[in-house]
Amino acid sequence: MSGATRSNTLPETMQAVVAYAPHDYRFETVPVPRAGPDDIIIEVEACGICASDIKTFIGAPSFWGDKEQPRYVKPPMIPGHEFVGYAVEVGENVARKGEFKVGDRLISEQIVPCDDCRYCKRGEYWMCERHDVYGFQKNVNGAMAKYMRFPATSRTHKVPTDVPVEKAALVEPYACSVHAVNRGNIQLDDVVVLAGAGPLGLGMVGAARLKNPSKLIVLDTKQDRLDLAKKFGADIVMNPLEMDVVKAVKDMTDGYGCDVYIEASGHPSSVKQGLHMIRKLGRFVEFSVFGEEITADWSIISDRKQLDLLGSHLGPYCYPFTIAGIADGRLPTEGVVTHKLPLSEFQKGLDMMHEGKGSIKILLVP
Repeated sequence: MSGATRSNTLPETMQAVVAYAPHDYRFETVPVPRAGPDDIIIEVEACGICASDIKTFIGAPSFWGDKEQPRYVKPPMIPGHEFVGYAVEVGENVARKGEFKVGDRLISEQIVPCDDCRYCKRGEYWMCERHDVYGFQKNVNGAMAKYMRFPATSRTHKVPTDVPVEKAALVEPYACSVHAVNRGNIQLDDVVVLAGAGPLGLGMVGAARLKNPSKLIVLDTKQDRLDLAKKFGADIVMNPLEMDVVKAVKDMTDGYGCDVYIEASGHPSSVKQGLHMIRKLGRFVEFSVFGEEITADWSIISDRKQLDLLGSHLGPYCYPFTIAGIADGRLPTEGVVTHKLPLSEFQKGLDMMHEGKGSIKILLVP
Protein backbone atom coordinates (compact mmCIF):
# COMPACT_ATOMS: atom_id res chain seq x y z
CA MET A 1 0.00 0.00 0.00
CA SER A 2 1.37 3.40 -0.93
CA GLY A 3 2.41 5.85 1.76
CA ALA A 4 0.08 8.46 0.29
CA THR A 5 -2.97 6.51 1.35
CA ARG A 6 -1.86 4.89 4.58
CA SER A 7 -1.74 6.90 7.76
CA ASN A 8 1.35 6.57 9.91
CA THR A 9 -0.32 8.30 12.83
CA LEU A 10 -3.06 5.81 13.74
CA PRO A 11 -2.60 4.22 17.16
CA GLU A 12 -2.28 0.48 17.56
CA THR A 13 -5.25 0.17 19.93
CA MET A 14 -8.52 1.97 20.74
CA GLN A 15 -11.37 1.83 23.19
CA ALA A 16 -14.55 0.16 21.95
CA VAL A 17 -17.81 -1.38 23.12
CA VAL A 18 -17.74 -5.12 22.45
CA ALA A 19 -20.90 -7.24 22.55
CA TYR A 20 -20.48 -10.87 23.60
CA ALA A 21 -24.03 -11.89 24.50
CA PRO A 22 -27.31 -10.31 25.64
CA HIS A 23 -26.57 -7.97 28.57
CA ASP A 24 -22.85 -8.73 28.19
CA TYR A 25 -21.40 -5.60 26.58
CA ARG A 26 -17.90 -4.55 27.66
CA PHE A 27 -15.76 -1.43 27.25
CA GLU A 28 -12.46 -2.85 26.08
CA THR A 29 -9.16 -2.05 24.42
CA VAL A 30 -9.06 -3.57 20.92
CA PRO A 31 -6.81 -3.27 17.85
CA VAL A 32 -7.38 -0.35 15.50
CA PRO A 33 -8.57 -1.61 12.09
CA ARG A 34 -6.32 -0.89 9.11
CA ALA A 35 -7.23 -0.48 5.47
CA GLY A 36 -6.73 -3.20 2.92
CA PRO A 37 -6.48 -2.22 -0.77
CA ASP A 38 -10.24 -1.71 -1.10
CA ASP A 39 -11.05 -0.39 2.38
CA ILE A 40 -11.57 2.96 4.07
CA ILE A 41 -10.87 3.63 7.75
CA ILE A 42 -12.78 6.46 9.40
CA GLU A 43 -12.33 8.19 12.70
CA VAL A 44 -15.81 8.15 14.21
CA GLU A 45 -17.31 11.50 15.20
CA ALA A 46 -20.40 10.07 16.85
CA CYS A 47 -22.57 6.96 16.86
CA GLY A 48 -26.29 6.92 17.56
CA ILE A 49 -28.00 4.26 19.63
CA CYS A 50 -30.81 2.63 17.64
CA ALA A 51 -33.86 0.70 18.83
CA SER A 52 -32.33 -2.38 17.19
CA ASP A 53 -29.27 -1.89 19.38
CA ILE A 54 -31.56 -2.07 22.40
CA LYS A 55 -33.32 -5.18 21.11
CA THR A 56 -29.94 -6.82 20.53
CA PHE A 57 -28.73 -5.86 24.00
CA ILE A 58 -31.78 -7.36 25.72
CA GLY A 59 -31.60 -10.56 23.64
CA ALA A 60 -34.49 -10.36 21.19
CA PRO A 61 -34.89 -13.65 19.26
CA SER A 62 -34.98 -11.73 15.97
CA PHE A 63 -31.28 -11.02 16.57
CA TRP A 64 -30.01 -13.84 18.77
CA GLY A 65 -32.23 -16.56 17.30
CA ASP A 66 -34.53 -19.17 18.79
CA LYS A 67 -36.07 -22.50 17.79
CA GLU A 68 -37.66 -21.00 14.68
CA GLN A 69 -35.09 -18.49 13.44
CA PRO A 70 -31.31 -18.59 13.14
CA ARG A 71 -29.02 -16.25 15.00
CA TYR A 72 -28.42 -13.02 13.09
CA VAL A 73 -25.65 -11.49 15.20
CA LYS A 74 -22.10 -12.83 15.10
CA PRO A 75 -20.38 -11.96 18.38
CA PRO A 76 -18.04 -10.72 19.63
CA MET A 77 -18.80 -7.58 17.62
CA ILE A 78 -18.61 -3.83 18.03
CA PRO A 79 -22.18 -2.42 17.81
CA GLY A 80 -23.28 0.77 16.09
CA HIS A 81 -24.63 1.51 12.62
CA GLU A 82 -25.71 5.17 12.91
CA PHE A 83 -22.49 7.10 12.47
CA VAL A 84 -20.48 9.73 10.67
CA GLY A 85 -16.73 10.24 10.55
CA TYR A 86 -13.67 11.40 8.67
CA ALA A 87 -11.54 9.17 6.46
CA VAL A 88 -8.09 8.72 7.99
CA GLU A 89 -6.86 5.90 5.78
CA VAL A 90 -7.85 4.70 2.30
CA GLY A 91 -6.69 1.63 0.44
CA GLU A 92 -4.62 1.96 -2.71
CA ASN A 93 -7.46 0.82 -4.97
CA VAL A 94 -9.83 3.33 -3.37
CA ALA A 95 -7.26 6.10 -3.81
CA ARG A 96 -6.71 5.14 -7.44
CA LYS A 97 -10.41 5.53 -8.22
CA GLY A 98 -10.33 9.02 -6.77
CA GLU A 99 -13.86 9.05 -5.35
CA PHE A 100 -12.80 9.16 -1.69
CA LYS A 101 -9.67 10.48 -0.01
CA VAL A 102 -8.24 11.05 3.44
CA GLY A 103 -10.06 13.95 5.07
CA ASP A 104 -13.46 13.31 3.49
CA ARG A 105 -16.39 13.29 5.87
CA LEU A 106 -18.20 10.03 5.19
CA ILE A 107 -21.13 7.84 6.06
CA SER A 108 -21.65 4.29 4.87
CA GLU A 109 -25.05 2.66 4.48
CA GLN A 110 -25.66 0.13 7.23
CA ILE A 111 -25.74 -2.85 4.88
CA VAL A 112 -22.61 -4.35 3.36
CA PRO A 113 -23.90 -6.39 0.40
CA CYS A 114 -22.11 -9.19 -1.42
CA ASP A 115 -22.52 -7.64 -4.91
CA ASP A 116 -22.89 -11.14 -6.34
CA CYS A 117 -26.31 -12.60 -5.41
CA ARG A 118 -29.52 -12.33 -7.44
CA TYR A 119 -30.66 -9.24 -5.59
CA CYS A 120 -27.36 -7.39 -5.88
CA LYS A 121 -27.13 -8.09 -9.59
CA ARG A 122 -30.62 -6.62 -10.01
CA GLY A 123 -29.69 -3.47 -8.12
CA GLU A 124 -31.68 -4.61 -5.08
CA TYR A 125 -28.59 -4.59 -2.88
CA TRP A 126 -30.51 -3.76 0.31
CA MET A 127 -32.09 -7.22 0.13
CA CYS A 128 -28.74 -8.98 -0.45
CA GLU A 129 -28.98 -12.69 0.31
CA ARG A 130 -25.50 -12.90 1.90
CA HIS A 131 -25.18 -9.43 3.40
CA ASP A 132 -23.62 -8.10 6.56
CA VAL A 133 -24.79 -5.10 8.59
CA TYR A 134 -22.42 -2.88 10.52
CA GLY A 135 -22.53 -3.50 14.23
CA PHE A 136 -24.16 -6.93 14.19
CA GLN A 137 -21.39 -9.15 12.80
CA LYS A 138 -17.77 -9.24 13.88
CA ASN A 139 -16.47 -9.05 10.30
CA VAL A 140 -18.12 -5.63 9.87
CA ASN A 141 -17.66 -4.06 13.27
CA GLY A 142 -19.70 -0.97 14.01
CA ALA A 143 -19.04 2.55 15.22
CA MET A 144 -19.09 2.30 19.01
CA ALA A 145 -15.34 2.76 18.74
CA LYS A 146 -12.80 5.41 17.79
CA TYR A 147 -12.20 3.92 14.33
CA MET A 148 -14.10 1.64 11.97
CA ARG A 149 -13.53 0.03 8.59
CA PHE A 150 -15.62 0.33 5.42
CA PRO A 151 -14.98 -2.78 3.28
CA ALA A 152 -14.93 -2.99 -0.52
CA THR A 153 -18.67 -3.51 -1.11
CA SER A 154 -19.83 -0.80 1.28
CA ARG A 155 -22.16 1.94 -0.02
CA THR A 156 -20.37 5.10 1.06
CA HIS A 157 -21.44 8.75 0.72
CA LYS A 158 -19.86 12.12 1.44
CA VAL A 159 -21.40 14.38 4.07
CA PRO A 160 -20.85 18.18 4.01
CA THR A 161 -18.43 19.27 6.69
CA ASP A 162 -20.61 22.20 7.75
CA VAL A 163 -23.50 19.99 8.89
CA PRO A 164 -23.41 19.77 12.72
CA VAL A 165 -22.68 16.28 14.03
CA GLU A 166 -26.09 16.17 15.75
CA LYS A 167 -27.66 16.37 12.30
CA ALA A 168 -25.10 14.34 10.36
CA ALA A 169 -25.50 11.37 12.71
CA LEU A 170 -29.19 11.21 11.75
CA VAL A 171 -28.54 10.47 8.08
CA GLU A 172 -28.81 6.69 8.47
CA PRO A 173 -32.09 6.61 10.42
CA TYR A 174 -33.58 9.38 8.28
CA ALA A 175 -32.70 7.49 5.09
CA CYS A 176 -34.73 4.59 6.46
CA SER A 177 -37.54 7.04 7.23
CA VAL A 178 -37.53 8.42 3.69
CA HIS A 179 -37.68 4.91 2.21
CA ALA A 180 -40.65 3.97 4.42
CA VAL A 181 -42.54 7.11 3.39
CA ASN A 182 -41.80 6.44 -0.28
CA ARG A 183 -43.18 2.93 0.13
CA GLY A 184 -46.52 4.42 1.16
CA ASN A 185 -46.92 6.16 -2.21
CA ILE A 186 -48.60 9.11 -0.52
CA GLN A 187 -50.98 11.11 -2.71
CA LEU A 188 -52.04 14.74 -2.30
CA ASP A 189 -55.54 13.90 -1.05
CA ASP A 190 -54.45 11.14 1.34
CA VAL A 191 -55.04 11.04 5.06
CA VAL A 192 -51.82 9.59 6.46
CA VAL A 193 -51.40 8.16 9.95
CA LEU A 194 -47.91 7.64 11.30
CA ALA A 195 -47.73 5.52 14.44
CA GLY A 196 -44.59 6.17 16.46
CA ALA A 197 -42.66 9.42 16.84
CA GLY A 198 -39.28 8.13 17.87
CA PRO A 199 -36.20 9.24 15.90
CA LEU A 200 -37.24 7.26 12.82
CA GLY A 201 -40.87 8.29 13.10
CA LEU A 202 -39.85 11.93 13.39
CA GLY A 203 -37.79 11.51 10.25
CA MET A 204 -40.91 10.16 8.57
CA VAL A 205 -42.91 13.19 9.69
CA GLY A 206 -40.57 15.49 7.79
CA ALA A 207 -40.49 13.25 4.72
CA ALA A 208 -44.27 12.76 4.69
CA ARG A 209 -44.81 16.51 5.04
CA LEU A 210 -42.84 16.99 1.82
CA LYS A 211 -45.41 14.75 0.11
CA ASN A 212 -48.06 17.25 1.28
CA PRO A 213 -50.97 14.89 2.04
CA SER A 214 -54.31 16.44 2.92
CA LYS A 215 -53.85 15.41 6.56
CA LEU A 216 -50.85 14.03 8.45
CA ILE A 217 -51.70 12.48 11.82
CA VAL A 218 -49.02 11.28 14.24
CA LEU A 219 -49.60 8.93 17.17
CA ASP A 220 -47.33 8.40 20.16
CA THR A 221 -47.63 7.89 23.90
CA LYS A 222 -45.02 10.51 24.86
CA GLN A 223 -45.96 14.18 24.81
CA ASP A 224 -42.46 15.50 24.08
CA ARG A 225 -42.36 13.44 20.90
CA LEU A 226 -45.83 14.55 19.87
CA ASP A 227 -44.78 18.16 20.40
CA LEU A 228 -41.78 17.66 18.13
CA ALA A 229 -43.92 15.88 15.52
CA LYS A 230 -46.24 18.89 15.48
CA LYS A 231 -43.27 21.18 15.05
CA PHE A 232 -41.98 19.02 12.17
CA GLY A 233 -45.23 19.28 10.22
CA ALA A 234 -47.91 16.99 11.63
CA ASP A 235 -51.42 18.43 11.30
CA ILE A 236 -52.80 16.46 14.24
CA VAL A 237 -51.09 14.55 17.07
CA MET A 238 -52.82 12.08 19.37
CA ASN A 239 -51.94 9.84 22.29
CA PRO A 240 -53.51 6.34 22.03
CA LEU A 241 -53.41 6.05 25.82
CA GLU A 242 -55.64 9.07 26.23
CA MET A 243 -58.25 8.59 23.51
CA ASP A 244 -59.76 6.16 21.04
CA VAL A 245 -57.55 7.02 18.08
CA VAL A 246 -59.27 4.55 15.74
CA LYS A 247 -62.62 6.23 16.32
CA ALA A 248 -61.04 9.68 16.03
CA VAL A 249 -59.50 8.93 12.64
CA LYS A 250 -62.68 7.35 11.34
CA ASP A 251 -64.68 10.36 12.53
CA MET A 252 -62.33 12.60 10.54
CA THR A 253 -62.79 10.52 7.39
CA ASP A 254 -66.57 10.00 7.25
CA GLY A 255 -66.12 6.56 8.74
CA TYR A 256 -63.77 5.25 6.07
CA GLY A 257 -60.40 5.38 7.81
CA CYS A 258 -56.97 6.62 6.78
CA ASP A 259 -55.55 6.02 3.32
CA VAL A 260 -52.01 5.24 4.49
CA TYR A 261 -50.89 3.83 7.84
CA ILE A 262 -47.17 3.72 8.60
CA GLU A 263 -46.28 1.56 11.60
CA ALA A 264 -43.06 2.81 13.21
CA SER A 265 -43.68 2.28 16.91
CA GLY A 266 -42.50 -1.30 17.27
CA HIS A 267 -45.38 -2.02 19.65
CA PRO A 268 -47.62 -5.03 18.89
CA SER A 269 -50.82 -3.10 19.59
CA SER A 270 -49.93 -0.62 16.84
CA VAL A 271 -50.33 -3.31 14.19
CA LYS A 272 -53.87 -4.21 15.22
CA GLN A 273 -54.67 -0.54 15.68
CA GLY A 274 -53.60 0.18 12.13
CA LEU A 275 -55.55 -2.69 10.61
CA HIS A 276 -58.72 -1.36 12.24
CA MET A 277 -57.97 2.28 11.43
CA ILE A 278 -57.09 1.98 7.76
CA ARG A 279 -59.72 2.14 5.00
CA LYS A 280 -60.49 -0.56 2.47
CA LEU A 281 -57.89 -0.68 -0.31
CA GLY A 282 -55.52 1.30 1.91
CA ARG A 283 -51.73 1.04 2.06
CA PHE A 284 -50.21 -0.31 5.27
CA VAL A 285 -46.44 0.22 5.60
CA GLU A 286 -44.76 -1.95 8.22
CA PHE A 287 -41.39 -0.55 9.23
CA SER A 288 -40.69 -1.71 12.79
CA VAL A 289 -38.40 -4.49 13.90
CA PHE A 290 -40.29 -6.27 16.67
CA GLY A 291 -38.79 -8.02 19.64
CA GLU A 292 -41.39 -10.79 19.44
CA GLU A 293 -43.83 -12.34 17.01
CA ILE A 294 -46.98 -10.35 16.32
CA THR A 295 -50.38 -11.92 15.71
CA ALA A 296 -53.21 -10.22 13.86
CA ASP A 297 -56.39 -11.09 11.99
CA TRP A 298 -55.10 -11.52 8.46
CA SER A 299 -58.62 -11.71 7.10
CA ILE A 300 -58.71 -7.92 7.55
CA ILE A 301 -55.83 -7.66 5.07
CA SER A 302 -57.50 -9.95 2.56
CA ASP A 303 -61.22 -10.56 2.63
CA ARG A 304 -62.43 -7.49 4.50
CA LYS A 305 -60.24 -4.67 3.19
CA GLN A 306 -57.93 -5.96 0.42
CA LEU A 307 -55.04 -3.94 1.77
CA ASP A 308 -51.66 -3.35 0.20
CA LEU A 309 -49.28 -4.54 2.93
CA LEU A 310 -45.84 -3.05 2.29
CA GLY A 311 -42.67 -3.85 4.15
CA SER A 312 -39.87 -1.32 4.46
CA HIS A 313 -36.23 -2.29 4.94
CA LEU A 314 -33.27 0.08 5.32
CA GLY A 315 -32.82 3.19 3.17
CA PRO A 316 -31.84 2.15 -0.37
CA TYR A 317 -31.15 4.94 -2.87
CA CYS A 318 -32.27 7.47 -0.24
CA TYR A 319 -28.93 8.67 1.10
CA PRO A 320 -28.14 11.47 -1.41
CA PHE A 321 -31.56 13.04 -0.89
CA THR A 322 -31.43 12.54 2.87
CA ILE A 323 -27.99 14.11 3.21
CA ALA A 324 -29.11 17.10 1.12
CA GLY A 325 -32.46 17.34 2.94
CA ILE A 326 -30.83 17.39 6.36
CA ALA A 327 -28.21 19.88 5.19
CA ASP A 328 -30.70 22.38 3.77
CA GLY A 329 -33.40 21.88 6.41
CA ARG A 330 -36.09 20.24 4.29
CA LEU A 331 -35.89 17.32 6.72
CA PRO A 332 -36.19 18.89 10.20
CA THR A 333 -33.86 17.59 12.88
CA GLU A 334 -33.80 20.18 15.66
CA GLY A 335 -34.46 18.51 19.01
CA VAL A 336 -34.17 14.88 17.90
CA VAL A 337 -30.74 14.40 19.47
CA THR A 338 -31.32 14.95 23.17
CA HIS A 339 -28.09 13.61 24.67
CA LYS A 340 -24.42 13.19 23.79
CA LEU A 341 -22.46 10.85 26.03
CA PRO A 342 -18.83 9.74 26.03
CA LEU A 343 -18.39 6.24 24.67
CA SER A 344 -17.38 5.01 28.11
CA GLU A 345 -20.93 5.75 29.30
CA PHE A 346 -22.50 3.44 26.71
CA GLN A 347 -24.40 1.51 29.36
CA LYS A 348 -26.06 4.68 30.59
CA GLY A 349 -27.06 5.44 27.00
CA LEU A 350 -28.49 1.97 26.44
CA ASP A 351 -30.46 2.19 29.68
CA MET A 352 -31.83 5.63 28.80
CA MET A 353 -32.88 4.50 25.34
CA HIS A 354 -34.50 1.37 26.76
CA GLU A 355 -36.47 3.39 29.29
CA GLY A 356 -37.39 5.96 26.63
CA LYS A 357 -38.21 8.76 29.06
CA GLY A 358 -36.72 12.21 28.62
CA SER A 359 -34.63 11.15 25.65
CA ILE A 360 -35.16 10.65 21.94
CA LYS A 361 -31.83 10.07 20.19
CA ILE A 362 -28.65 9.51 22.17
CA LEU A 363 -25.23 9.87 20.57
CA LEU A 364 -22.09 8.20 21.84
CA VAL A 365 -18.92 10.20 21.21
CA PRO A 366 -15.62 8.26 21.13
